[in-house]
Amino acid sequence: MPNGRDPRIDFFRGLALIFIFWDHVPHNPLGQITLRNFGFSDAAEVFVFLAGFAAVLAYGKIMQRDGYWMACLKILRRAWVLYVVHIFLLALLMGIVFFANSHVETRDLVSEMGLTHFVTHPQQALTDELLLRFKPNLMDPLPLYIVLLAGLPLVLPMLVRKPSVVVAVSLTIYLLAPWMGWNLRAIADGVWYFNPVTWQLLFVLGGAAAIHSQRPRPVETRPLLRQPLFVSAALYVLLAGILTLSWRWPEVHDAWMPSRLSDLLYPISKTDLSPLRLVHFLALAYVTAKLLPGAGWTQNRLAGEVCRMGRYSLEVFCLGVVLAPLADMVNAMANDALAVQLATAIVGALLMAGLAAWLEFNKRLDQRKVALHS
Repeated sequence: MPNGRDPRIDFFRGLALIFIFWDHVPHNPLGQITLRNFGFSDAAEVFVFLAGFAAVLAYGKIMQRDGYWMACLKILRRAWVLYVVHIFLLALLMGIVFFANSHVETRDLVSEMGLTHFVTHPQQALTDELLLRFKPNLMDPLPLYIVLLAGLPLVLPMLVRKPSVVVAVSLTIYLLAPWMGWNLRAIADGVWYFNPVTWQLLFVLGGAAAIHSQRPRPVETRPLLRQPLFVSAALYVLLAGILTLSWRWPEVHDAWMPSRLSDLLYPISKTDLSPLRLVHFLALAYVTAKLLPGAGWTQNRLAGEVCRMGRYSLEVFCLGVVLAPLADMVNAMANDALAVQLATAIVGALLMAGLAAWLEFNKRLDQRKVALHS
């Protein structure tokens, strides 16, 4: 474990980044094997939960070592860095998309990426950009993380000491938000695609899981199939996967899905983090943790590359945002040939892995320089 980190957390963060990239390249065949195709939740839930886990683990230690105000200072400084990165990344993304759009005739990349507002109202779009109200399709996770991280100082002390209390309050807000219409404003009288008022629950649950992971707990000796919670979670994940796969064949889905049950289940809101999505992710996370209790499986070469991507999640995420419209442009210029689509998806993931490797190499060089001068 580098620096005491749990490589499993880094692995799933890295895997989520790959899935996010593949999911945001239109017509990408590898997008058919990502998490969203086999259940109600997707890589966004993984990203937010593990962001909460990592943030509480890191800043909780800083608070215990250096005090609350120092932890607050570092949290807000990190949130400011993320904000600056978001502004720069959005400007870079717009430049890339407009360039790509001028080379593609088969589809409108500006519209695909949600940049029409900038074309029609450029001055207002600049103001909305600074206020985090203008977020193209690829950019939604970063503003959500900025808001959630900026709010962490409000709950960090209580979360470290009494996580159950914070979870209870967070759950109450989550349940009230859709009924009360709580969300942040976006462009054109809209709201945020990822509602921070509801998604905060997943961030808090990630933080509570981090606190729980630091405490001793009894070892479960019963086989997995004799543990009711594991069996229930696994069945839910299986049923959700079957239902999600049935969406590919609407006539099959409509034939066996009772209308009353359909009215009860749908729509499964991503904006407000529907309970079906939330429970699916929690069940999936629990089943995964039970099936992979140790970290030995992360020691192979391929898993190690994914773990390294997770350790540099911000930089790798930003590169994925930049690569997605470029991959879409190349695919469109090749008339969406399958071989080209596969190549852009794989090359994009390799470039993201390469960036992580380069960043770690530079970090080791800096550590050696410090060691030589100490």
